[in-house]
Amino acid sequence: MRYSQLLAPTLKDDPADAEVVSHKLLVRAGMIRQVARGIYDFLPLGLRAVRRVETIVREEMNRAGAQEILMPAVCPAELWQESGRWEKYGKELLRLKDRHDRAFCFGPTHEEVVTDIVRREVRSYRQLPINLFQIQVKFRDEVRPRFGLMRGREFLMKDGYSFHSSVEDCRREYENMFRAYSRIFERCGLKFRPVEADTGAIGGSQSHEFQVLADSGEDAIASCTKCGYAANVEKAEGRSPALPDSGETKRLESVPTPGQRTVEEVSAFLGIPPERFVKTLVYVTDRGEAIVGLVRCDRDLSEAKLKNAAGAAVVLLADEDTVRRTTGAPVGFAGPVGLSCRVFADLSLRGMRGAVTGANQADTHFVGLDLERDAGSVELVDLQMVHGGDHCGRCETGELEIHRGIEVGQVFYLGRRYSEPLRATFLDAGGAEQVIEMGTYGIGITRTVAAAIEQNHDADGIVWPIPLAPFPVAVVPLSRDSGDLWNTAERVYGELRGRGIEVLLDDREERPGVKFKDADLIGFPLRVTIGAKSLARGNVELKDRRAPKAEEVPVSEVVGRVAATVEKALAS
Repeated sequence: MRYSQLLAPTLKDDPADAEVVSHKLLVRAGMIRQVARGIYDFLPLGLRAVRRVETIVREEMNRAGAQEILMPAVCPAELWQESGRWEKYGKELLRLKDRHDRAFCFGPTHEEVVTDIVRREVRSYRQLPINLFQIQVKFRDEVRPRFGLMRGREFLMKDGYSFHSSVEDCRREYENMFRAYSRIFERCGLKFRPVEADTGAIGGSQSHEFQVLADSGEDAIASCTKCGYAANVEKAEGRSPALPDSGETKRLESVPTPGQRTVEEVSAFLGIPPERFVKTLVYVTDRGEAIVGLVRCDRDLSEAKLKNAAGAAVVLLADEDTVRRTTGAPVGFAGPVGLSCRVFADLSLRGMRGAVTGANQADTHFVGLDLERDAGSVELVDLQMVHGGDHCGRCETGELEIHRGIEVGQVFYLGRRYSEPLRATFLDAGGAEQVIEMGTYGIGITRTVAAAIEQNHDADGIVWPIPLAPFPVAVVPLSRDSGDLWNTAERVYGELRGRGIEVLLDDREERPGVKFKDADLIGFPLRVTIGAKSLARGNVELKDRRAPKAEEVPVSEVVGRVAATVEKALAS
């Protein structure tokens, strides 16, 4: 490709609405342009990066035995109503009607549609297992789209679904997809970590996220320093350091705390450290049931853990009226004593004595709380969000470290979450009807592009891993005035193309500084610079984007050097 024919409108300044590095650089490098909030055009360079990810995904899915299909982006409401998600999914589901007033949605994911395919086409256990995938545009109506491709409303996704005659076979395929996803992100040249995760709105009983490690990541992930355990912090199992025993058991006593609502205020008022306070949080489940979660006041509650403990699909923090109805007190004075609803307490509260909590009465707190003595039938479960330095909940000897990550893929063991309500069944070897077991597997294609930039950039621009670069190599002649110089550039360009290397020839009538700045901004992994001085010595300059300086290489060797580097990086 010749730069003079390429639509790549680079910019000197960051766009005003961009907050994260990937958004800034994708716009500045002429790769994307916003059409509406969270919706983008992909220009040639941006689309080439997207296609790189797609190619790797397709190759690994084919290697793993999956079959590619394509389902409609617009899905009939009836299928979502059958699964129960039409009502439960929320406002992120873009609902629309056709001219005949029939309801549809723009698919954010396709469990219902693919299950409908299988229930119509599969009759016997002999037709199972099946693993189907697609790469297609999705739409989720984010309340606040931001961060460019990291959290847009329209995005490109690989979504896959497997169907099985047994739990054992479904779990085998889960592991198969786990390995395939690991290979995909390894081939993308990314530093990533698979972590245990909550299943969220998709449902199911087991899930792993694939997190690209980056300081700008939205997600916090915890990993053990000894056993290798890793999980999203909302799910991670850890044990916080035990508090020193408060001494003798004290009787429960109510104390007036007029105008003291926050933990800090009550702590100062009573002269008791905050870590001896029990925080009482009231939630409402998707069933409309009020429940209570208790954690130490120096820790945060994991809503994912509370949801799973309660057997709910969703938990939402209760509004002030619900708090009053549940506890009899305004917000800020809730406590676990005397409640009639289900109460879940974090394991760190087991055996805690001499604690402080709200007394379910305005301007009043309890001191001397012994949770198991005073709060009745409390369910002790793991509820807290882990912190760095907590003991690992698996090996119990290692410590947890916290990293930032960007979720780019996730695998789920679904079981019968969709096959049962949609009546996707098969006849087993004995002729009996059985419900199909399912797994589902997703990769954010466009998000992977953004995550790669978040992990790979410097002050001058993008630093693409070779497998994802729009062009792995740029050939940059510094002048068109010299016949020898230009002929050498054309020869190197032609020989690289002849070796199957995708290369961009910067044939523009621009100053060398402009060409270098654009090359660094766009992030070509390798740059071959052809200048008069080095050429007079029979050399050209070869610059690795990550290296501080270029090196001179004989003209006769540069094509072989570049081809070997690219081929090694692309080897699967």
